[in-house]
Amino acid sequence: MAKKILVSGLVNIETTVEVRGFPINYYPIDYPFFGVNSNVAGVGCNIAKALTALGDEVELFSFTGNDYEAGRIFSELDSKGIATHNIHRSLKNTPTSVILFDPEGKRQVYCDLKDIQEQMLHPEDLSDALAKADAAALCNINFNRALIKKARQMHKLTATDVHVLDNVENDYNRDFMENADILFLSDEGLPCSHEDFIRQLHERYHNRVIVIGMGAKGALLLDSAEKRLINVPAYDKAKVVNTVGAGDSLYSSFLHYYVKGFSAEDSLRRAVIFAGIKIGFNGAGVGFSDESHIEAIIN
Repeated sequence: MAKKILVSGLVNIETTVEVRGFPINYYPIDYPFFGVNSNVAGVGCNIAKALTALGDEVELFSFTGNDYEAGRIFSELDSKGIATHNIHRSLKNTPTSVILFDPEGKRQVYCDLKDIQEQMLHPEDLSDALAKADAAALCNINFNRALIKKARQMHKLTATDVHVLDNVENDYNRDFMENADILFLSDEGLPCSHEDFIRQLHERYHNRVIVIGMGAKGALLLDSAEKRLINVPAYDKAKVVNTVGAGDSLYSSFLHYYVKGFSAEDSLRRAVIFAGIKIGFNGAGVGFSDESHIEAIIN
């Protein structure tokens, strides 16, 4: 039976540009044939697409402008079977991003959020949707601050990805870390070892599950139920084309399996495969496997 997951976060138009390497030397023009691509993406969109591909029933909340780019986003989501009636066209313009990436998988992201950080979702308007959901995947964006608190008050399973942290008291992300049952982040910019930092996070916020994505090194899991750290190696059987969106894939596929009743460790072992396959595609919003593909590899 499909699980119902409420997803709230950014949707945007993303352009990826393949560069020769970092740092980028100046030259007036380059011709990276098939190296410049545009897709519908954004963290909320990526999560919704991944969960839908895995068979979940998704209700997506977000904001766009009332412009051509919004029309493209709505058309893409409709084609994936993702309902758009909870996406508000109230922004001055639709958010856009440009991502530079090199052949080694390193990337540099320029994300123009327009005026989305000034928007608000009113939790009381989402109470029914939260009540019907098996879990809430709430991105660390301003309009979700009150929503993640409401979800926690309703004893709903809450999950968030804070992406990059340099300390456990990060002001911007504190609301999300305090109210997340499942907390994901990247290892980029950590001030100490992975093991020390994940323990500091747990001591401070007491999350049920914490996962640090470590790229080619896999992922580190702290499962409070098991009271131990678990290293899960990366899936390295697929070619790496572009690592953008790998974290969103790891997070969303973990949530899918965890909500289905898999243990945290078994969920993460499947999630690293899902993310490993996904980075063989160019763009954060493409390359999502289905459940049968993942299970075939596991077996």
